[in-house]
Amino acid sequence: MPLFTEITIALVLAAVFGFVAYLLRQPPIIGFIFAGLAVGFLFNPEMGGVAFIEGLAPIGVALLLFLVGLELDFKGLKNVGLPALVTGLGQIIFTFGIGYFLIKALGFATIPAIYISIALTFSSTIIVIKLLSEKRELTSLYGRVVVGFLLLQDFVAILVLIVLAGLQGDGTSPIDFALTIGKGVVIVAATFIGSRFLPRLLNRVGRSQEMLYLFSIAWVLGIAALTEMAGLSIEVGGFLAGVALANSSEHFQIGARMRPIRDFFLILFFVGLGTKMLMAGAVTAIVPALILSLFVLIGNPLIVMLLMGILGYRARTSFLASLTVAQISEFSLIIAALGLRLGHISTTDTALITFVGILTIFVSSYFIIYGEGIYKALRPFLKFFEFRRKLVEETSLEKDFENHIVLVGVHRTGSSILKALSNSGEDFVALDFDPLIVKDLQQKEIPVVYGDVADEEIQNLVGLRKARLIISTVPGKRDNMTILEARGKAKVIVTAGSDEDAKEFYKRGANYVIMPQFSGGWELAQAISTSKGLSGLVELQERDAQVLDLRGVSHRKTPKKSA
Repeated sequence: MPLFTEITIALVLAAVFGFVAYLLRQPPIIGFIFAGLAVGFLFNPEMGGVAFIEGLAPIGVALLLFLVGLELDFKGLKNVGLPALVTGLGQIIFTFGIGYFLIKALGFATIPAIYISIALTFSSTIIVIKLLSEKRELTSLYGRVVVGFLLLQDFVAILVLIVLAGLQGDGTSPIDFALTIGKGVVIVAATFIGSRFLPRLLNRVGRSQEMLYLFSIAWVLGIAALTEMAGLSIEVGGFLAGVALANSSEHFQIGARMRPIRDFFLILFFVGLGTKMLMAGAVTAIVPALILSLFVLIGNPLIVMLLMGILGYRARTSFLASLTVAQISEFSLIIAALGLRLGHISTTDTALITFVGILTIFVSSYFIIYGEGIYKALRPFLKFFEFRRKLVEETSLEKDFENHIVLVGVHRTGSSILKALSNSGEDFVALDFDPLIVKDLQQKEIPVVYGDVADEEIQNLVGLRKARLIISTVPGKRDNMTILEARGKAKVIVTAGSDEDAKEFYKRGANYVIMPQFSGGWELAQAISTSKGLSGLVELQERDAQVLDLRGVSHRKTPKKSA
């Protein structure tokens, strides 16, 4: 069969299985791996098309890590906070340790056991962020903790890739390890030095969109090839190439242009993984894969719940956060492919990790989607995980509030409302899940509770059902729907992130829906249409300066048109 036909069939199968995965509300990764299984059934693994796909697959990994390096938020990593730091590192350490002994008990050798246990520790940032975004829960309390520890996990995964990539052969001698560290230091130093000069070059290249695109591809593949020649891997080269361009003003544009080509080559990578699962000996990995999948699906969430319980979080927050680590990451599959290429692990070991990936990603996606319902079913058994007498998600209030006002969300829009309520003499209590905001309000002796409004115990603490007015400045649909359901006789003002949400909130009985985009656009339109010489813009800026506390901002007067 011609090479072109083989590759075309593989891509058509990837599209078909990817669409089936979409219909099942699953990440497309699963569909692509099943497409690889189908390719393995249809073609001999030694045929040209399969070999060609496997040859191109590492380019997708290099491009993936290039974009990770390009977009890695080191400032965000610095500000992940104690909960994310403890949960992220704690889960990695405990999963690796317990997983290693479990894998050794299954009869695996030391090096494969290390690789497999490393693969079990990382969770998929791409999958979790996508699912939480679709549920609009990225900004919830547990969502913020999850994003923090996933960012930390990604950084650790990159470090693991850098170390493993330089260990050729058995890679166990101290000299090999020292050489790896030395090479890594030299390449990182060279990348750092180069990053100081590259922005100037990109400013010139960026004048032509075609040249910027071509330069970006040539840069990442060139650096990847150099690192491979130096004894490291193309994965490390791809990441460092991205880090070198991260400070350039064109990095957003580069990322947007590189994503389609990255996705194409990643499809080939996952299809290639699927073909390996049918090779000799891979069937023997099914039973260990089932055991390890249960460990990831049950053990990882238990570890996170224990850690968050120790930190003082409520059972609901801990449980919903824990469900997001019940799968392995795309980094796990990349580490498996790297280990196979370096000769550290066998095809059977790679198939085992891939099996675990398919099973855990499939099941955990439904865990995350239906997390609230699962929590309600298990709630009586989860109180055990609230170890501390004083929980983080509560603040003792001096009195029981009744016939009062509840303000949910104190940031941005809520700050203006809070100021008005403080000056009104009305009884009110604020609710927020930003610890810095809560601490600031406590110092000002403003009644405030730290927690998530979707938690029933938090609702009782702030007296949600006894309130006469509830104001929510949080645009999350789930939170606002929860408020409308638990409102009692209170009037409710909520905030909508879209027209569709606003319509649904009104149908559910909201007395008023704040639509910041609509209100802001209308006010700007009024300022432009009614003020001569656009003086209305100056008035808006002066008002915003008071809210934002912008001192020393000079307002340039708009020149009048000459007659």
